[in-house]
Amino acid sequence: MPDGPSPARPAAPERVNPVREGTRRGGSVTSVVNRNALRAGAVAAVVTLMTVISTPAFALIRDDGDEPGKGIGIGETLGIFVGIPILAFVIIAGLVMLPDIMHKKKN
Repeated sequence: MPDGPSPARPAAPERVNPVREGTRRGGSVTSVVNRNALRAGAVAAVVTLMTVISTPAFALIRDDGDEPGKGIGIGETLGIFVGIPILAFVIIAGLVMLPDIMHKKKN
């Protein structure tokens, strides 16, 4: 091990807030925010457009053996997609709380 001071490590680059950096370069805070908002809006628009364009293509072609039946009513739809998940949640929550309830009754 050599005696003497160890070589200095180079300083890490300073982290810069992009909003403040925009004002340092002579730009405005709103220009940085607008640029980010524009970028997010463009991504959202492209994703939405691609989804809308591709959706009808999946619905137009029938598969072999595809025999659609009659639709289901509102009550049956709510029972399947709302009632069953709520019932499953209540059953699981009850099973989780059951040991604690049984332990409190013994004391």
